[in-house]
Amino acid sequence: MNVHSKITGTGSFIPSVVKKNEDFLNETFLNEDGSPFEQDNGVIIEKFKAITGIEERRYATPDLNSSDLGFFASEKAIKDAGIDKEELDYIIVAHNFGDVKSGSIQSDMLPSLASRIKFRLGIKNSNCVAYDILFGCPGWVQGVIQAEAFIKAGIAKKCLVIGTETLSRVVDKYDRDSMIFADGAGACIVEAEEGSTDKGILSHATVTDVMDECYYLYSGKSFKEDSDSNVHYIKMLGRKIYEYSLTNVPLAMKTALDKSGVDITDVKKIFIHQANEKMDEQIIKRFFRLYKTKVPVGVMPMSIYKLGNSSVATVPTLFDMVKRGEMENQEVNKGDVVIFASVGAGMNINAIVYRY
Repeated sequence: MNVHSKITGTGSFIPSVVKKNEDFLNETFLNEDGSPFEQDNGVIIEKFKAITGIEERRYATPDLNSSDLGFFASEKAIKDAGIDKEELDYIIVAHNFGDVKSGSIQSDMLPSLASRIKFRLGIKNSNCVAYDILFGCPGWVQGVIQAEAFIKAGIAKKCLVIGTETLSRVVDKYDRDSMIFADGAGACIVEAEEGSTDKGILSHATVTDVMDECYYLYSGKSFKEDSDSNVHYIKMLGRKIYEYSLTNVPLAMKTALDKSGVDITDVKKIFIHQANEKMDEQIIKRFFRLYKTKVPVGVMPMSIYKLGNSSVATVPTLFDMVKRGEMENQEVNKGDVVIFASVGAGMNINAIVYRY
């Protein structure tokens, strides 16, 4: 009997603290060399909104860490799937910085976030293997790909895949890019299902480029000259990432779609990493251009305008929100072919073609 991998449950946790663009009006933004910008913050913020599409973002409350957010999303996914948590074979958690306590300058990844979440879930089964993956923003998508591999290999039947992050705690407040980042968590249950292989995960593709691209996203010191040089924050070469993504993400998506045998006209939704609205729009345009066709209306749901960029959490939270009917004029129906795609630190790109 043929076995395929199917997402049977989803869950997300959207933090309660809303940080609006106007809340940055009194911040001091600096250039990389420590010099001030010529424009005032009002102009900087308007330009930022025009490019990224971000109007507000969500931050976790001080009492919650990444593992807590992941736990909340996991509870919802397990309930949605209607499974016994003790039957889970794997818990795969994607993140970038582990648990960073509010006001701390240190990441805490001992024990792993996966172990912490398994503990919070109260799973006693020793054969439920819990581990973390560091794969940049595409981490959750890669976790789903790994779950698919375990299922295809016959060593797993049920996997919990989580993407969770509190990027608000690793940003340099003097860097205007700090306005991009946000917190959140999304999770899903991936299960083995017997029958036709023309459903669930149909195909996938993953790319890692490092020769020129390895440090497009990196840890670096604050732009404020007299700050502690030993304390590092998330930094990025925005233009480099933009150019790299526009060229390479559509190609990776095409590789995945061509493997699936699905026609481009059958793709109903693309759940792409919420990195930058303009960038995502151009990626999708270039993807459809590869097939000499126009972008269908409504094919790309977007949540970045109100949730910001929560890295590994953007794709699973977006999918969960659409699935639950929480996004206006967006829905997924049985039989729909969707694509999950992401790009991020590494530089890594991945894509999954999935029949809902």
